[in-house]
Amino acid sequence: MRQGLEPVCGRCRARLPVSAAPVEVTDETFEEEVLNSPLPVLLDVWAPWCVPCRSMGPILDDVASTLTGRACVVKLNSDQNPASAARLRIQGIPTLIIFKEGHEVTRMIGVRDRDELLEKLGAVA
Repeated sequence: MRQGLEPVCGRCRARLPVSAAPVEVTDETFEEEVLNSPLPVLLDVWAPWCVPCRSMGPILDDVASTLTGRACVVKLNSDQNPASAARLRIQGIPTLIIFKEGHEVTRMIGVRDRDELLEKLGAVA
């Protein structure tokens, strides 16, 4: 991205979030960061004690970097944010949910690889 230029939504002209790394969301920021995002969102619901969740870290970093400006990757610690985890009816972790325009599009439970995540996000981006 050239200096001084910011990406904006083609429909509403709202500033688009740009992050080359996953963003932490909380119960307080969930609605703004996930449901109100102008970009598709890949939500990773995880916990620090979960070994499969931790193994997803580098994969999600790569996906976030690859899709910078086209989709957002966010992480929700289910232990620290029980209200959001309950709202989403999380029954196992890691749970990966793709949202578009505030609506759940796809839900995956368990470890997934980079290519599968890019394919599923590419279908909604």
